[in-house]
Amino acid sequence: MNLAVVVNPAARAGVGVPAAAEAVEALRDHGHTVAVISGGSAAETSALIRTALGHRIDGLVVVGGDGTIALAAQELAGTGIPLGVVPTGTGNDFAAHLGIPEVTPRRAAAVVHAGATRAMDLARVTRADGSSQLYTTVLASGFDSNVNDRANRMRWPRGHMRYNIAILLEFLFLAPLPFTVEVDGVRIDGPLVLASVANTRTYGGGIPICPAADATDGLLDVVVVRPGGRLRLLRLLPTLYRGTHVAHPEVETHRGRTVRLAAPGVTAYADGDPVGALPITVEAVPGALTVFAPAG
Repeated sequence: MNLAVVVNPAARAGVGVPAAAEAVEALRDHGHTVAVISGGSAAETSALIRTALGHRIDGLVVVGGDGTIALAAQELAGTGIPLGVVPTGTGNDFAAHLGIPEVTPRRAAAVVHAGATRAMDLARVTRADGSSQLYTTVLASGFDSNVNDRANRMRWPRGHMRYNIAILLEFLFLAPLPFTVEVDGVRIDGPLVLASVANTRTYGGGIPICPAADATDGLLDVVVVRPGGRLRLLRLLPTLYRGTHVAHPEVETHRGRTVRLAAPGVTAYADGDPVGALPITVEAVPGALTVFAPAG
């Protein structure tokens, strides 16, 4: 195959650079032609990806985390050109969705070499000004978006533990918010602690916020958490990691094609990065992305 490899040199304190070298060597050993691209900013990376697509590549491989993968998904959506992943980010939730947890770069490259592909849904978020972008995993708003913001500002520790510590710190400032949520026209009013809109199951490095989400059903999964007192919500936190929080009375789950969120002063995050202030609209985009994934 004729492949392009996108490297995020900033991913998890620079581990993307040696990981990319190992992955590229493995792909070339398998006989593939590989071109390496690395931008100094999100805009430059997107421009380089568009240039690579203009050269009729057979696949695009991202060495990085969920943010860089999201950039690639914007450009690959609807093209049929498959996306491969060598996970080197902080959360790596997209890679986990594909069944590619944090493995060696050579093993991740072997998934691309095997050539098995499948289609998956994306989600499109549209802001109040009419601008929009796609995301791959989960959109967070409220408590969980504040956790994302705090985790992004932290320089220690690395990996999944950063989100765990950010959750505990943000819990100290927890306050319900006056949300309005609509799922296919059905209104769910606040106050709420958070509202998440999921294409895949996990965010924050493996937290199954929407454990029933299916990225091939053409629908979005919505989880809202109502206030229930600080002590009750503290007891809810451990269940998030098992996906059993959905059984608690403070938690509601919904499913639909279109979701609207509104709350004053809240910024939504998707794929670990800010996407805009509420109000926003999220729509499912069925089968928009083709991915390299382990067979079965």
